[in-house]
Amino acid sequence: MTITPLKKSLDVKIARIRADSSCRDFILADAKDADMGLGIAAPGPSQRGSAWPFRSLDEYRELMREIVRQGLVDIMLMSPSSSEQMAINEGLFEQSSVTPAARANDATDIWLGQSGVYTSQPSRSFHTASIPQIQFGSDTSTDGISRVDLGLYSVTLNNDTVLDREALECFREFRSRSVAVGFRYFLEVFAPNAPTNRIADVPRFVNDSIARILAGVVQASRPLFLKMPYFGPAALEALCHYDSSLVVGVLGGSAGTTHDAFRLVEQAKKYGARAALFGRKINQAEDQISMIRLLRGVADDEISPDEAVRAYHAELKRLGRHPNRSLSDDLILTDPALS
Repeated sequence: MTITPLKKSLDVKIARIRADSSCRDFILADAKDADMGLGIAAPGPSQRGSAWPFRSLDEYRELMREIVRQGLVDIMLMSPSSSEQMAINEGLFEQSSVTPAARANDATDIWLGQSGVYTSQPSRSFHTASIPQIQFGSDTSTDGISRVDLGLYSVTLNNDTVLDREALECFREFRSRSVAVGFRYFLEVFAPNAPTNRIADVPRFVNDSIARILAGVVQASRPLFLKMPYFGPAALEALCHYDSSLVVGVLGGSAGTTHDAFRLVEQAKKYGARAALFGRKINQAEDQISMIRLLRGVADDEISPDEAVRAYHAELKRLGRHPNRSLSDDLILTDPALS
């Protein structure tokens, strides 16, 4: 049983997209699960004048609360410990249209702390929290009510038979556990992080991997939607053409410029995606509330990316916030996939 006093915008949009793949709805997710990988740098840079280089976990969570109260994202993705605090202990989402979600696995390729070298090695599967712990905050439920019924599961394949088979076996076990308890998930497929054997065409490798993986997944255990890197129009269109029933989303990637973030939403939507999940692009913004408001404007076809950059800088000036870049520098596209 799941408490849903308010209709969740995610559920409304997914239903409309599945009924009509040409519909213009677009799902936005804020990824505030970086503490699963980045360590103490996860909350992002402190405001100017702070004695510490990074925000505290308390500050990180307060930003999550503000964004949920704003109500413009469809999903707030958190670590299981953050989702326990806000979704279970505080009931933050019970009167919100935003859907809480938790990272359901933390394979080694997201272990990005500055003191380690894990990302130089091929990804290995791992999960810290169990599905019941995400749903109820413990391994057993006291009232049978799941306050978090959505998780992100990530897979990274590296063109290695042994390692990739291990990753897909773990994914199969996760699907079996999730179906048994009515836990929904969306699937993240990363680009290879340290391929054992050479891959001549990474976008094709990722597309082929997605098609092959999902070919063996029956409807009852398919992901709600897909999250993957944006490799450019050709690769995205090829996947959307191959399976029109698949709701494809893109991940935000590195922080880049503000124009990178807005242009990614526009291009992803133009070439078939219906969702985008942003982590660093939101978390490193000078004002996250303003950034999200304009991301929603671009996603809903209300403003163009370059107009949104100018509007963002005007808002920073009004708020008395010092921008990280000049307007001219922030209008530059730095992601080659967007050029």
